[in-house]
Amino acid sequence: MAALDLFGRRWSLRILWELRAGPLGFRPLQKRCDDMSSSVMRQRLTELLDAQVIHQLPDSRYELTPLGHEARHALDPLVRWAERWAATIDPQGADHTDDQSAGRVSPPDTVGDGAPERGSAD
Repeated sequence: MAALDLFGRRWSLRILWELRAGPLGFRPLQKRCDDMSSSVMRQRLTELLDAQVIHQLPDSRYELTPLGHEARHALDPLVRWAERWAATIDPQGADHTDDQSAGRVSPPDTVGDGAPERGSAD
């Protein structure tokens, strides 16, 4: 349940996804996360650091720990499912096979509670 709580927080999985290819500094990571607010970014990084899923390098960049890499690999079946789901929802835009688009499969423009996904104050 603790893992579901950690990864269920908005942006946590996105940070994990963006760090999959290697270390990133705060600003580049923020850019890759659609310019999320600095305060939310700091909070999520702190939570992921405390959970030992990421760590901070001496040059201030962040990278996945071995546990973080394991978590990312554990999500591979979900990524494959999301690609199939996106193809079902939008058959014309179904070419989500490249590494960049695989992490950005977008469901309809609402989250589970019906609220708009983008632009929320979280």
